[in-house]
Amino acid sequence: MSMRGLPFPRTASGRASLLPPLPWHYVGDLLTVEYRTDPSAIANLLPDGVSLAHDDEDPGAVAFIWADWQSCGDDGTELLDPVRSQYKEAFVVVRCRYGGELYSRCVFIWVDKDYALVRGYLQGYPKKLGSIHQTRPVTLGKVGPRLETGGVFGMTLAASDRRLAQATVTLSGPSPTNGFVNGHAMLHHRWFPGIELDGRDSVAEVVTMSGTNVELGPAYAGTATLELFDSPSEELLSIAPQEILGGYFRSVATTFAGGRTLEA
Repeated sequence: MSMRGLPFPRTASGRASLLPPLPWHYVGDLLTVEYRTDPSAIANLLPDGVSLAHDDEDPGAVAFIWADWQSCGDDGTELLDPVRSQYKEAFVVVRCRYGGELYSRCVFIWVDKDYALVRGYLQGYPKKLGSIHQTRPVTLGKVGPRLETGGVFGMTLAASDRRLAQATVTLSGPSPTNGFVNGHAMLHHRWFPGIELDGRDSVAEVVTMSGTNVELGPAYAGTATLELFDSPSEELLSIAPQEILGGYFRSVATTFAGGRTLEA
């Protein structure tokens, strides 16, 4: 019998699969804190064959991004069942070089839904489950900031019953961009160990990907704060900020229709 389903479980109909068929469409509000850390700490997170950005490319630059997403497959059925389309995410992005090209790379990431977790594994994102929250902008009332000068946003991340990060962004005005670190094609590794568990991987690929059909809302910049906390099962403190560069807000929409294998 032919079995259908992008990841699993696979069944004759494919209806039970965690993920719908490609393409996947996304829209979300992103709050970003950019900072600098010790470049050698970033180097310690890069595998063989991947190197730091060049000295004139700000190799210690990091983007810590909170995102409130809504996503769906091409038929949009998840939008009428919002538990299947809405999720939150917090992720840490650095810049690196591979094959002579400059890339962005996600080194840590947490999500709060299983389908987002598995979708990330297919793309090479090192996703873990977490509790993620961020202030939402409002256009009415007093229960939230406006997208204007003086608007203040807060963000938190926790995992395994421990707070890992908390941050704020205070808007100072419009911006041409929402930062520079997370501005390149992504470079990721898809790793999965063989069933023998003898140190060899069944999947060991270097992949890259970018979104299509990208739409960008107005960007806003401002000042930011960021605190990271220790945990016995996390390594965020290894890239603790030495200098906060700034904060940003932007709504973005994009489509993921697949990536490209650079090395297998």
